[in-house]
Order: sequence, then C-alpha cells, then structure tokens
Amino acid sequence: MKDASPQTIYLADYTPPAFLVGPVTLTFRLDPEKTRVISKIEFRPNPASQSDTFFLHGENLTLIRAAIDGQEVTPELSAQGLTCAVPDRPFTWEAEVEIAPAANTALEGLYMSNGMYCTQCEAEGFRKITYYPDRPDVMAPFTVRIEGREKIMLSNGNPAGRGDGWAEWHDPWPKPAYLFALVAGDLVNHPDRFTTKSGREVELNIWVRPGDEDKCAFGMEALKKSMTWDEETYGREYDLDVFNIVAVDDFNMGAMENKGLNIFNSSCVLASPETSTDANFERIEAIIAHEYFHNWTGNRITCRDWFQLCLKEGLTVFRDAQFTADMRSAPVKRIEDAIMLRGRQFREDNGPLAHPVRPDSFVEINNFYTATVYEKGAELIGMLKTLFGHDEYYKALDLYFQRHDGDAATIEDWLKVFEDATGRDLTQFKRWYEQAGTPRLSISDDFSNGTYTLTFKQETPPTPGQPQKDPRVIPIAVGLLNPNGDEVVPTTVLEMTQAEQSFAFDGLASRPTPSILRDFSAPVILEHKTDNATRAFLLANDTDPFNRWQAGRDLVLDTLLRMIRQGDAPDSAYLDALHRLIRDDTQDPAFRALALGLPPQDELAQLIHDAGAVPDPQAIWEATETLKQARAEAFQDTATRLYAQYQVTDPYRPSAEQAAARRLANAALGIINRLDGGALAQRQFDGADNMTQQLAALSALISAGKGDAAVARFYDQWKHDRLVIDKWFAIQIQNAAPQDAAPRTKDLTQHPDFTIRNPNRFRSVLGALAGNSAGFHHASGAGYALLADQLVALDPVNPQTTARMCTAFETWARYDATRQAHARAALERILATPDLSRDTTEMVTRILG
Repeated sequence: MKDASPQTIYLADYTPPAFLVGPVTLTFRLDPEKTRVISKIEFRPNPASQSDTFFLHGENLTLIRAAIDGQEVTPELSAQGLTCAVPDRPFTWEAEVEIAPAANTALEGLYMSNGMYCTQCEAEGFRKITYYPDRPDVMAPFTVRIEGREKIMLSNGNPAGRGDGWAEWHDPWPKPAYLFALVAGDLVNHPDRFTTKSGREVELNIWVRPGDEDKCAFGMEALKKSMTWDEETYGREYDLDVFNIVAVDDFNMGAMENKGLNIFNSSCVLASPETSTDANFERIEAIIAHEYFHNWTGNRITCRDWFQLCLKEGLTVFRDAQFTADMRSAPVKRIEDAIMLRGRQFREDNGPLAHPVRPDSFVEINNFYTATVYEKGAELIGMLKTLFGHDEYYKALDLYFQRHDGDAATIEDWLKVFEDATGRDLTQFKRWYEQAGTPRLSISDDFSNGTYTLTFKQETPPTPGQPQKDPRVIPIAVGLLNPNGDEVVPTTVLEMTQAEQSFAFDGLASRPTPSILRDFSAPVILEHKTDNATRAFLLANDTDPFNRWQAGRDLVLDTLLRMIRQGDAPDSAYLDALHRLIRDDTQDPAFRALALGLPPQDELAQLIHDAGAVPDPQAIWEATETLKQARAEAFQDTATRLYAQYQVTDPYRPSAEQAAARRLANAALGIINRLDGGALAQRQFDGADNMTQQLAALSALISAGKGDAAVARFYDQWKHDRLVIDKWFAIQIQNAAPQDAAPRTKDLTQHPDFTIRNPNRFRSVLGALAGNSAGFHHASGAGYALLADQLVALDPVNPQTTARMCTAFETWARYDATRQAHARAALERILATPDLSRDTTEMVTRILG
C-alpha cells in the first residue's frame, strides 16, 4: 500500500540494537504456496543499548505460533513486525510463520524463479522470511534445515547432513540476516576444487538448470583466479569447506555475496562463445571476482548500518577493478571506468538524485544502490591509495582486517585505520564521504625564469540539501612534457587541500605542456582552457595512457560542440590526430578502439547544459551522425586494412588479446558500414561463429537500414536462449533512429517473449529505450509516456526494479519547455498511481524536486 507519509531514516538517529543474537536455527518446509519457516533464536539483552524494547522486523508473514523458553506468547503485530514482552535475561525465541514464495513477484525474501526456490535478502528481504532483527549490526551463526522434494537444497556455510527429502547446512561465521541464502530446485553442478595457500581443500560448484552445464567453465576459472588473486594481493584466504554459486533467471541485481552461497543473475555467470560477447565474458569475470572479494570486504567485515553501504561496496568495487586491471589491460580498464563514472555518477551528482557517498538519510535503502555509493565509493579508495602509496595502502588494509574481522564497521572505523597506519589526519578527506556533488577543478599556469607554476581552484556546485561545500583533499597526478614531447617531470602527485592552491616546478629549460589528472587520479571535472593543437600534441606524445585518451576525447568533444552550436564542419585537426593514432600498430588495439568511440550523447547534453544553454537531443544526434560519416570518408582505407589485419583466425578464446583484436576490427566494421551499405556486415553475420562477431554485424546491419532479415534470422536461431534474446530485444532499440525508438520499443513490448516479470527482459527493452538518448527524449514525448506506462504496470509486481528504472527521468529538467512538460506529465502520472510503492514514490518525488 502507498504510504502517504513514508518515514525518513537518519544516520544521526542510529542506536545499537536492544538485543543481541546467539545461534540461529531455521527449518524450512518448502511449498510454493505455503512454506513454513520455523525459527529458534537465542537472544540476550545488549548492554550497549539504552532500550529494552523487543522488536522483530517482519513483513507479509502469517504468524502461526510464537514462544519464549518453550512457553507460548501472543506478540503485538504490525505491518512492520512484532513486539513482545520478554525476560530481562538471555532467552530462547521460537516462531513459526507461513509465506507464499510463488506469489512473491518483488523478488525479495524467498521467492520462486521458474520452479526454483531462491532468496534475495539484501538489503531488507529477510524480514519477508521470518521475524528477526533485520539490521546489519546483528550478527549470528546460522544452522538451516531444508525439507522438500527438490533435488538440490542449499544454504550458507558447510553441509551438515543430507537425507531423503532434507538437507542441513551450518555457517559457523556470524553474519547479518541480509547475507542469508537458500536455494532449492532441480539443479546440476559444474564442480571443481581449490587448494588455499595454507593447504585447505575447498569444494567449488556452479549450480545451473539442466541444459546450462556447458556455460559454466569460464565462470569457474574466473572464481579460481579470484581466489588466487585475493590471497596474493590482499593476503585473504577463503574460510569455508565449500563455495557455491547458483545461476538464477529472475533476479533484481547482478549477483549477491551471501556467505558461501553466491546467488547470481544468470546473465552474470553463464557464458559460451556462441551466446556471449567478449564484453559479457569480461563482465562475468569482474562480477564473480566482486562477489568473491566480498567474503572479506562485506561478510567477515560488514557494515554497521545501511548508511555505511559504501564501506563494503566501494572497497569491493575498487578491488574488483584492480583484479580486472591485472587480468586484462590496466589502461583500458581505467579509461572504461572513467567513462562509466562520468556517464552515470557525474550525471547523478549533477541532478535531483545527488547524494553523498555516505548518505545521511533515506526513505528506502533500495534506492541508494547507486553509482555514487559503488563507483564513486571506489574512487575514494583509489584516492587513498594514490595519496599514501602502495606500501602504506596495504599496511592500512592489513590493519583493517586485523582490527575489524567479525565487526559491523563504519566509515569512521575505516578512516581511523588509515590514520593509525600512516600517522595522517583524514578529517578533511572525510568530506568526500559527506558532501555530494562533483568538484570542478579550474586551472591556470605561468612560466617565468625556468619555473612553471600551476594554480588550481576547486568549487563544488550546490546539491539538494547541501548549498555550501568545503574544500576537499584532491590528489592531482601531473606530468610535464617539453616541446619535443619528452617527459621532463614524471608523474607527481600534488595534494590539493585549499580552495585555491599553486604548485611550482623549477629548473625547466622551456615552457612545458602539462598532463593533468593522470590515470584519472580524482573524480573531478577539469576546466582547463586549451586549444586543439595542445590536445593533438598530448594525444601524440603523452606517456600516460589515460591522458592520451582524454586528449582525443577533448578533441572530439570540442568538434562536436562546435558542430552542434555553430553548425561547423568536422574539425580536420581532430580527424588527422585520430587517424594517426589508429594507424599506429604499436598501440594496443583495445586502446585504439576506445579512441574511436564517440562521447555518449547524454554527456554532450550535460556539457551544453553546464554551459548555460538548452541541449537539443535531435541536434546532438544529427551532429554525431555527421561526424561518423566524416570519419568513415576520411578513414576508409585505414579501416579496411585494420578490419583485415585484426581478424582472429584461431579458435575463439575470451582472452584480453583476442578481445582487443575483435574490438578494433569491429570498430573498423562500423566505419566501413557507413560506406558499403552493410555488405561487409552481412558477410560477417553470415560467417560468424561467435556472439561477439554476430552481434557486431547485426548492429551494423540495423544501423545501415538492412537489418530486417538478419533480425528475424537471429531470433529464429536463438529463440530458445533467454539471455541471447535479451540481446536481440536491446540491439533493435539501441540502434533505432530517434523518431523510431519509442514506436519500436512499443512494438517489442507486445512481443510474446516480452514480460515485465523478469528484470533482465524488462531492462533489455525499457533500459535500451532510456539509453537511446535522442529517442527517449524525442520532442513528441512518446518515450516518456511509454516508459511511464510500463513503470506503472511494473510497480505492483516489482517495486525495486521500477524505482531504479525511474532514474531514466533524472535529467528531464535540463531540456526545453516542451520536453519538460511531457516528462513532468509522465512523472506526475506515475506519482498519482494508487498504491504506489514506497520505493517508487521516493524516487519520483526526488526526481521532481
């Protein structure tokens, strides 16, 4: 039911739990309509609490019986849980409840996915399973008995027994309820083993539905690589006898790090060359690593409350980024992370959904699983490593694991570890956790008598609820190049702490060209007035891969903005500089493919808005298309050579080397496609033996207006594979012209394979529409209206996915009056929906401002 006055929860109001929990014993008697959950829990008063109120969270539960020390009691029930009179001493609580997994379409708590029982308890799903103090700072060991007819029955920890119709599991490590997991169904396993550095044998399994066994090998290798890497890099060893992963079709998130039993969205673990692209393989490798790394940064050390979510997620995202950089190309990984951060998190920081990395309040915690918490949170970890260096960083991490193993920790605990390990005061650095918004860093310079001086000014615009911002600590990695392109000052980290600050470099023979914010050393926006000649010089000479890429990105941004604002022709300096780069076979093919990528149209819209103008999505799309055509005409011969040169003739492997070659060859295909009308793309589509090549060709054919037959053929070939059909839905909308995007999306929502009940399928269609910037923001308002229709339909089924999809509207206020009127009407229509969920109510209210 819609709550007219949803409760706001504040960090400042945190109080310790009134009762602590000892061993927890749960029995599940599985039934799709009437699952019985029997709990036996040891409670004891918490001496650190001022409260003696016994409250257990519980939602959508039917209480059958409750007892304290064997004596039946009658608790007082509410929509949020129960209260009961209890002894002022340790006692045993018992309860039996009934739940209906088959009716649980929200995919929180215990639910069913195509006949399989599974759980999702983060953040507050356990309260939909049984009555419990469902908060992260209440930790206990769990013993679980599962009774049912299912072939495989899994829970956290180590197996403790199994018989006909039952299985028992015991997790000896105290954990909060959000890490509880249960899976039961007709599953088969892909098994393996891992020997830890101390010699312990660990059983590994990836559990899947029959028929998916051939898509597990890559995921298993990624898991073993992750376990080895965490031992070698962070000294962290796995601590149970078994590690299980389960692939689930219906899942709101990518994956979940439940102790010893990771539950994965099928799209994030199942992979084969025929059905998965190179990008899919890399994403799967990263997500498996991320969830495994949570075993220490999230499970062994968890967060005290949900305001500290960035403590586990930011640190673990940083760790999985390190892992991918080590497994693949570190420069390419860093560039891709920066692209994603700017595209998602900077937009969040610049709009109505801006919030600190550690929020100080929320209505619905599910709405704060954001790019700010995850990706910006990871950037804060990276800045600490940059400021203190490799050795001091790992010294602090060792202290963190030693001091807080078994704790529910806070950001204060995290920063105190660094202070104690390094002797530094991090009071000012803490502002990164407390202040929303992206700092703008403006730069001026001077050269006199052999001394080069860089002056920086930092300013962070106001964000909702935070009109004033204080200066932050900003690590600025800088190098200097002389006129010959030689590096005269290697990378030096400048530590900026003031609103305005200057740094001098002495003993220079000539005025240098600065390379600023190397390796994207801080999540800030650089405002540095420079010309295209300087950008071209850096693109050709900079020793820092990130800033070489950034110079090319600045060139293309300047070109596109002048095309949009002034109707200029594509800039020859940009075309010449880019052409030189892509012809250079000494450069990493993946890096050259990245350099050929154009800025997202949403990023261009934001830049135009930041400059005080109103962006026109149609004009941005037209300029982008014009530039693509100009590049095709300028690079035709080179593209033909690159396409031939980087064809992979060896059997498919998802390796970094092969993926880089295919990436550059397919970028070349996109160039050729604009001139040959899809002829080469058709040949590639016809001959493709892997999904990377087939999907790239299909995208090119659709873009060339020659895709109808290939779209139909692709569907007939893959209609049996749910994950490939997600790609089929998305690619048609992603490549649609602005005027066609909403109509095509509407047609696809009528397709027999479309369903709002599967989050992957919903995102593949409506998420693709939101990502087609000119199509979603078409002046007709059709994109806004269609997404609103679908969100209204989805909200009573799955509020969490609905709320997250609402973020498509977060930039509505930067457009013209006509588009604003259409968007506001769509948002107000969503908000006026009877019985709108708390999740969606909060999100739409914030977006409307």
